[in-house]
Amino acid sequence: MTPGDNGASTPEDDDPFGYLYADGQARGAQPPSGGYGYPNAVSRVRTVGERQYGQQPPAPPQQGAYGQPNAYYQAPETLPGGTPAARPGPVAPARRGPNTKGLLIGAVAVVAAVVIGIGMAMLNGNSDNGKNSDQAGTAPTQSQSSEPSPSSSASAAAGELPKTDAKDLQLAGGATVASDVKGSKADGGQYVGGFNSVGASVTWTVKNIPAAGSHRLYVRYDIPGVDANATLTVNGKPNQQPVGMKNFIGSPKGDLEKGWQTTWAPVTLVKGTNTFTLSCGQGNQCDALIDQLWVQ
Repeated sequence: MTPGDNGASTPEDDDPFGYLYADGQARGAQPPSGGYGYPNAVSRVRTVGERQYGQQPPAPPQQGAYGQPNAYYQAPETLPGGTPAARPGPVAPARRGPNTKGLLIGAVAVVAAVVIGIGMAMLNGNSDNGKNSDQAGTAPTQSQSSEPSPSSSASAAAGELPKTDAKDLQLAGGATVASDVKGSKADGGQYVGGFNSVGASVTWTVKNIPAAGSHRLYVRYDIPGVDANATLTVNGKPNQQPVGMKNFIGSPKGDLEKGWQTTWAPVTLVKGTNTFTLSCGQGNQCDALIDQLWVQ
């Protein structure tokens, strides 16, 4: 080549910055269309072989409408090695309200139990009040009840049934008034002794019986822990039932102070005056002390 302007002979003779000089511009050097040294030029670093000339870059994915899932989005747990999806826990059962029906039934049962308990207590109290310390179980023809307080009068006031003490009885056959054994409820602690021999008797004349009919003759007595009995006559006729003076309370044998108790016999009376005779006859076991007599 000649020294003249014959163009570049080799690539290294081509000055990339020739457009900056007058001789370069004279040779037709033009500034580059992009790259370093040019205003607003952008240098994009790409992986070797990534860019393909003549193709349009792929369009960015379109986002779906509000509230719609993005077709390009995948949850992390759906990818290999992603976080596993949380499993739903057991659903708690719906809580029920208080069992008002069961509570109502329980309350009614408690009230019923209380009412029954009160009723039983009242019945037991009434039965206890009707027993006396010297009374025992019921015999087939005799029973016990609370004792009225006897008085020395052989006649009763209007509306009251008669009652008497030992000292107001008519005695015969060796029966006498005594007061050696403690426990008598008669006036002055007196009772009828000497009744344990055949022929001994006590007689009580009662006035002012308000009405005829069935009554009970009560006898308070004392035995030494051994059963006794006596013959009963009402208005001169033997009574259908004798007076059984049994050891109802189970008092110890031979202890007279602990043998006081009560018995009764059914009697049929007339209105007005009636006479009772309690005697020790043949075949009777009469080892007993007689304390009080009354009618109910």
